[in-house]
This record gives sequence, structure tokens and C-alpha cells, in this order.
Amino acid sequence: MILLLALLIGIVAGLRAMLAPAAVAIAARFGGLALAGTPLAFMGYAWTPWIFGIAALTELVTDQLPSTPSRKIPVQFGTRIVTGALSGACVGAAHGMLVGGLIAGIVGAVIGTYGGSALRSAMARSFKSDRPGALIEDVVAIVLAWIAVSMA
Repeated sequence: MILLLALLIGIVAGLRAMLAPAAVAIAARFGGLALAGTPLAFMGYAWTPWIFGIAALTELVTDQLPSTPSRKIPVQFGTRIVTGALSGACVGAAHGMLVGGLIAGIVGAVIGTYGGSALRSAMARSFKSDRPGALIEDVVAIVLAWIAVSMA
């Protein structure tokens, strides 16, 4: 179950790169994920949720711009893999499965990146605009992040 939740938070990172670590940091800060004593304890520090939270809000706003770069370009793809790995590792580390969570987070980020891109393209074609698809993707990512950290 924990590895499935790590995979899920990795998928969130593939959809919205900064939302996954923001959700994990908030959960760690307020006791939802027990990361004290792990190498990832910094995710529960006082400023970590603020840093990732501001980055996540910025990403949600800038994603609505008409010239948002593709999530599959190397910089975007790399960021999604790293944040998926970090977020998955946090979910795993909270239950003594750091490496398993890390791997599940990476796999989830790849799935979220490619699956999200294909789905978003299909929604843009069907809606004749990218904005409705972007908004739907935002809601899905937020709900999935909430599920992943609340169940972990």
C-alpha cells in the first residue's frame, strides 16, 4: 500500500512538478508523515512547506499561460523525475521503505509526465482550447496529492 501511495505521489509530480513536494512537506510539517530521524527530515522543517508551496502556486498560475513549455523537454522532465523521487522517497521513508518509495516515485513521475501530456493534448483537441484541460489537470493533481499524503 505504501509503495502504491509513493507511486501516486510520483504521478502527481509528473502532472505538477512542485505540487507533490509541497503536499509532502505540508504533511511532514503537520505530523502526517513521520520523517524525523530519516535523511528526509528537512521536509518537515518550518520553511520547507512555504518554499515548495510558493513554487507550486507559481506553477499552477504559470501553467495557464499560453506559452508554457512542454513537460517532456529535458529541464521540465528532469524536474518532474527529481520531485517525484523526493516525494516518493518521503512517503516510503515515513514507513521504513526509503529506497522502494524512491523507485516508486520515479516510476510514477514518468507515468504522470507522459500520461498527463497525452491526456492534456487530447483534452485540448476536444475542448478546442488548452485552458479547460489545464484546469482539470490541476484539480486532478490536487486531489491525488491529498489522497496520497492523507493515506500515507
